[in-house]
Amino acid sequence: MTQEELIKDFPIIQNRQITYLDNGATTQKPIQVLNAINEYYKKHNANPHRGAYSLSIEATERYENTRDKIANFINAKSREEIIFSKNATESINMIAYSYGIENLSEKDEIVISIMEHHSNLVPWQKVAKVTGAKLNYMYINDQFELSEEEIENKITDNTKIVGITHVSNVLGTINNVEKIIKYAHKKGAIVIVDASQSIPHMKIDVQKLDSDFLVFSGHKMLAPLGIGVLYGKKELLNKMQPFLMGGDMIEYVYEQNTTFAPLPNKFEAGTQNIEGVIGLGAAIDYIEKIGYENIKKYEDEVVLYARNKLSELEFINMYITPNKEKHSSVISFNIRGVHPHDVASILDSYGVCVRSGNHCAQPLMRFLGIDSTCRASFYFYNTKEDVDRLVEALKKAYEMFKKYISIKKGE
Repeated sequence: MTQEELIKDFPIIQNRQITYLDNGATTQKPIQVLNAINEYYKKHNANPHRGAYSLSIEATERYENTRDKIANFINAKSREEIIFSKNATESINMIAYSYGIENLSEKDEIVISIMEHHSNLVPWQKVAKVTGAKLNYMYINDQFELSEEEIENKITDNTKIVGITHVSNVLGTINNVEKIIKYAHKKGAIVIVDASQSIPHMKIDVQKLDSDFLVFSGHKMLAPLGIGVLYGKKELLNKMQPFLMGGDMIEYVYEQNTTFAPLPNKFEAGTQNIEGVIGLGAAIDYIEKIGYENIKKYEDEVVLYARNKLSELEFINMYITPNKEKHSSVISFNIRGVHPHDVASILDSYGVCVRSGNHCAQPLMRFLGIDSTCRASFYFYNTKEDVDRLVEALKKAYEMFKKYISIKKGE
């Protein structure tokens, strides 16, 4: 299937005259995903796990079949290692509350990188405050990467938890999670990998990585909003207490005591986002139909083109590693002297959609000495023409602000 044929699967791209470059926040949805959700509601809608009638059984089968599909998709050992959540944020909070708070003490250390999304940072601040553990950071070098020396200096014999983003949502840096996991395990720590920005673009094999936990959000990989996944090694999940309590995660309830259901139900309290699960299953089918090798081919060509074209703009600062092999599909940049929100608003007037702000990474922004950036994030349906529109809109934005920048410099 060619890229041109794939683009036709996305109704919003066909129906709106826009260049959509905010895929790091959420991707657009192909018609196959929309149809799967619509079909579920038309033909199979019921509350799973709760009914002995055929409609409920059908809903249960579709819900649980997607769990099997995800286990195969990331090569988990068991379907019981797949927990549905509403997003990666909730998944990380489950780990923080159910594992972190229960297993850490004052002598222990938590290590994360300075490039973490707030979702993989703020929960660990909470764990540190509750347990008395120390929260340490691995810092990036001037190439926006984590050096091996930094990894080995920060992960020590006292480290019990390491949290690391596979791909930075600001810098696009692909971190060497294999190295981090291997070294952390050598020191006796467990590792949580935030794959939110990687799994839409590259194949994930949790057994090969040997990650203890891995999380991602469906909406960044063609699925609906409000569905996420927590993968955890079965032996760890079995030892953890539930984070949320209520319907469907219990075995028996007495007046003063409750026993919990086995995995995976133990961590799925209440009625779940069934349409989100169905949509995620359809999204996985779509990604596998294209193939990650084709996704990489489409993206590599466009992202390299974008790097080259943006680097030609003398008024632009870019925040990306020079090592193309360690860079994914995110490009953060600024027009020197102009606030990113103003730039994004002007780009929008030309139909170009980029994100502006701190991208839920305020500590990273402070480390870089900036307040915020514009961010263009690409997916396989983006083209070189999209890049050209971005570049032309940036030139027009610069012309609009150029005289004000000169006055500011003169002051």
